[in-house]
Amino acid sequence: MNALDKLNVLGLVVSAVLLAMACVKADRVRSWRSNINPSAPELPDAAFVAARVLFVTLAAIGIYTAIQGFGVSDDTSWDDSELTSAVQQAVDDLDGYTFTADDSGTPLSFDDYTSLLKDKVVQYGGGDAPQTGVTVTPADTDTYDDAHLTVTAAGTDAAFCTRIERTRSKKDDYTPPGITGGEGSLTYRGYRLSATTQKGEC
Repeated sequence: MNALDKLNVLGLVVSAVLLAMACVKADRVRSWRSNINPSAPELPDAAFVAARVLFVTLAAIGIYTAIQGFGVSDDTSWDDSELTSAVQQAVDDLDGYTFTADDSGTPLSFDDYTSLLKDKVVQYGGGDAPQTGVTVTPADTDTYDDAHLTVTAAGTDAAFCTRIERTRSKKDDYTPPGITGGEGSLTYRGYRLSATTQKGEC
């Protein structure tokens, strides 16, 4: 539970207390007041009516504010189920993902596995999940052929270790046409990814 959710829960608790105070009978309040200060003047019924209206109004405002706050919290932070679903769908999408790379093995369609996985997780976050807050941390020993990336998100303690492996796929090689329109002399190498994930950090 993040700080905003805790504040919203506190607002609901305070609202419940206010409603409970509004339900206290006037005779009981008069009895308590008389025991504490016997010389105090007796309160008129109108004072209790005004107090009940005030307490109920404040409670209603508190409940409305808390409900709105939960909505804001849901839009600004992830929860376990949202991250779990997003990571699994991202991995399913990346398993079998094909791309081409230059002679050094650097992919042409994305910068690195960290940005690729992060974009996929955000894409599959769903309507209630925010578009920010996702962190993908690569292992120090990662290479383009074998990478281990830890996925976390703001608002949840859940973490997922995603492994991405790259294999050569000659059938996905790409040779752009030459200047004259015929077959070009430069061929980009094709690769295919396999992706898996499991709970916990890498």
